[in-house]
Amino acid sequence: MSYVLGVDLGTSGTKTVLFDEQGAVIASALREYPLIQPQNGWAEQEPDSWWQASAETIREVIEKSGVKAADIASLGISGQMHGLVLLDAEGKVLRPSILWCDGRTQAECDEITARLGRDRLIAISANPALTGFTAGKILWVQKHEPEVWAKARHILLPKDYVRYCLTGEYYSEMSDASGTNLLDVPKRKWSSEILEALQIAPELVPPLTESADVAGRVSAGAARITGLAEGMPVAAGAADNMAGAIGTGVAVEGKAFTTIGTSGVVFAHSDRVQIDPKGRVHTFCSAVPGAWAVMSCTLAAGLSLKWYRDTFCDAEITTSALMGTDPYILMNEEAARSPIGANRLLFMPYLMGERSPILDSDSRGAFIGLSAMHTRRDLLRSVMEGVIYSQRQNLDVLRGMHVVPETMLACGGGAKSPFWRQMMADVFGMPVKTVQNAEGPATGAAILAGTAVGLYPDIPSACAKIIREKEPLQPIEANSRAYEPFYQIYTSVYPALAPVYSALAKQ
Repeated sequence: MSYVLGVDLGTSGTKTVLFDEQGAVIASALREYPLIQPQNGWAEQEPDSWWQASAETIREVIEKSGVKAADIASLGISGQMHGLVLLDAEGKVLRPSILWCDGRTQAECDEITARLGRDRLIAISANPALTGFTAGKILWVQKHEPEVWAKARHILLPKDYVRYCLTGEYYSEMSDASGTNLLDVPKRKWSSEILEALQIAPELVPPLTESADVAGRVSAGAARITGLAEGMPVAAGAADNMAGAIGTGVAVEGKAFTTIGTSGVVFAHSDRVQIDPKGRVHTFCSAVPGAWAVMSCTLAAGLSLKWYRDTFCDAEITTSALMGTDPYILMNEEAARSPIGANRLLFMPYLMGERSPILDSDSRGAFIGLSAMHTRRDLLRSVMEGVIYSQRQNLDVLRGMHVVPETMLACGGGAKSPFWRQMMADVFGMPVKTVQNAEGPATGAAILAGTAVGLYPDIPSACAKIIREKEPLQPIEANSRAYEPFYQIYTSVYPALAPVYSALAKQ
């Protein structure tokens, strides 16, 4: 029996899962790490925290499982997208990584657009210049930390840094590179035109490969730290959402999923390049060779609920600890006691600015309609509804591009909540399914690892073998009708508040 490891490098923590070749979970481990916010709207992490968490969880799952290191065929990594990791000539980290949810780079994004032209940039990179993407972060360091930029010899993305720590090899792959604004997405290669326009030397970006290719082998030093066998192949892996797509079986035309993790995503597989000319949603290379993905990204989906939990739910946290349960279970029960529409209260989930579909880094969260009658449960339900409304807005964009099927797969932490899944089905107006294996990106990373060493003939075949869907939750027609007017009001709020957000940002 052969085994594969999937490492899921997230924003709140890293989870490593050991699977057998049938996709059964053998053991898992999680390590969390902090999000650093030096200023309002900034978000950073220490890359070495990712490596430490990865190494510790790899060693833990091997020890817990009792599996011999020699029986682990390969490892794949799923990673949070867009984060900028700068290394010097010796491979040492030069500064904390600027993350995907950091909004400091609007001026740099405007500069990128001016240098290349918006239409030309979208034609090459399939996306406008966005504050979450990597290119703006590079220009910010060039401008604000020239002493750091002068020492930079390697530009990596978060999961590529962890793979470098495992193997000593510099690589990136198509799905993650798609989120840099530096990749020619239709042609699946770095864009020399963009690199030249942004004064980024080509040797700073790593060689590119496909997600299921071998991108190095475990070094002797990494083997000692992790317990892995020296020389074990390491797959290139994929960006978290592309790995999540593989882990839910979204690897062929007609499949789509919605994830509610720290961020929120609506994702559809496509066998051809499709680009939204308004740039409201993204087109990236899929982890499947020769395929692409159309996806949205809202920046504070599960993060909005976590913010509410950490700020207002001390009682639920304390009670759940005494009961040995999850505080989110108690929070779901509380939210369900508030009616649809949360007693005419709306929440705008723009805690970190927003990407899809409004593209406004100055936007911020808001409760609309708050009155003295509202209770904590109303605020809680309005947060959950606001997150689903934001996903519905993006789904409507994808519907206009004709890339969304009639059934939606749900994944991420939010998918564990039957209450939230039913809300999704009702607001989307379509059945919502989950898969039996709930590991998502870690499963996808493991499938890529297995494909890289020949355990599976290709990615779609592996998905067909491993992924099993559960029976769907059907939308409740009366609920769908009740949500619709609140959703329509929700879509009108941002245009009204946009000037206020802009004025606040200038203070």
